[in-house]
Order: sequence, then C-alpha cells, then structure tokens
Amino acid sequence: MSLNKKSEKYLSAKESLPKNLQPIYDQLVEEYTFHTMNLYGKVFVAYNILSNLVRDGWRPSGKAKNKN
Repeated sequence: MSLNKKSEKYLSAKESLPKNLQPIYDQLVEEYTFHTMNLYGKVFVAYNILSNLVRDGWRPSGKAKNKN
C-alpha cells in the first residue's frame, strides 16, 4: 500500500492519541487504506476522523467475516 506514514496529517492525528491507542490507530489506518484502494483504486484517508474513532472507543471486533 502506498501509505505515507511520515505525512504531517498522519503523524499529527497519531500523536494526538495516547501511546496505548496508537497501535490501534495504525491498524485502522492500514485496513481503511486497503479497502479504499480495493473499492476506489486510490488511497485517501481522513486521519483525524480515524483518530477520533479510536479515541471514542473503536476497536477491532475480532475475526473478519468472509463475504464470499
């Protein structure tokens, strides 16, 4: 994936979170990026929105459901 983990927006959103939530943010960004690339053929991420989701309690639910 062509995710730029050194971008100012990425780093700013990540650093706004407590250290214990940053790995969850990274995982959400990776998954969101993967799905935008698959669905739209390009990567776009609203980093502040994703950091807010993590801050508000978003966590992986466990095993992903197979849609096939």
